[in-house]
Amino acid sequence: MKFSERLGYKAVKDQIQIESIDNDLRNLLWSVYLESFIKKTENWERQPHLSKFIRHLWINFFKLPIDSLPSYESGLVQTAFIIKTLRDFFFDPKHEWFETYDLLEFTADFASKEFLETTNIALEREKSAYRFIDKTIVQITSNEEVLEIEEALYKTDKFKSVNTHLSTALSLLSDRKSPDYRNSIKESISAVESICKIFTSNDKSTLGEALNKLEKENNLHSALKKSFSSLYGYTSDEGGIRHALTENGREIDFHEAKFLLVTCSAFINYLISKI
Repeated sequence: MKFSERLGYKAVKDQIQIESIDNDLRNLLWSVYLESFIKKTENWERQPHLSKFIRHLWINFFKLPIDSLPSYESGLVQTAFIIKTLRDFFFDPKHEWFETYDLLEFTADFASKEFLETTNIALEREKSAYRFIDKTIVQITSNEEVLEIEEALYKTDKFKSVNTHLSTALSLLSDRKSPDYRNSIKESISAVESICKIFTSNDKSTLGEALNKLEKENNLHSALKKSFSSLYGYTSDEGGIRHALTENGREIDFHEAKFLLVTCSAFINYLISKI
């Protein structure tokens, strides 16, 4: 992991790629496109299905006149030409980041299930905010979630212990080479514990005590209090996150760790507003 990512100096939206595609992600997506779509199908010119893809690509995606397609007269599609055309599009610096996703989604109707699955693996590995669901690319991380995390990091700048836990949780979540989702959750929860100590002015305070104070002094609704307690409790029960991983331990994925980071960030922001 880069220094800027490890210490949280890169914006959250850059670590979880929402409105961008960095070089690592673009390179990987092209490799998947080449290996899992183009190269998986040999002899393009002999396969009507892929000839149909090229015609649709030319007319409906590139919006070019069909007679400008080099294979228009002969009806034969040269693989080398298709690779160059698509590669030039992929790496054209004038194109916006979302145009790459436009091409992937357009291709999905002509691609195999393996292509969709392999593309999703690439997107997850490089922490893209998007995935194929069926043949549609869907955003799985919203701008609102990112803003909640960024707000918590900004507001806790004066609370070193809380900020350190949050920054570490984000770093462990967004590490593209070796993500550690279980410990990311532990750090998110530790950030909540730290802000509770500050909120109650008690170094030994627990979440329960902070919730009791909120209920008493700020009219926290009992149902909301219970939901916070239940969410916190799931990390500490017999099969919870806080225990050592056993042979039959439950696997934690990106989505669960992200949910806890966003939720803990939101709670921290709420608690700071009451300090």
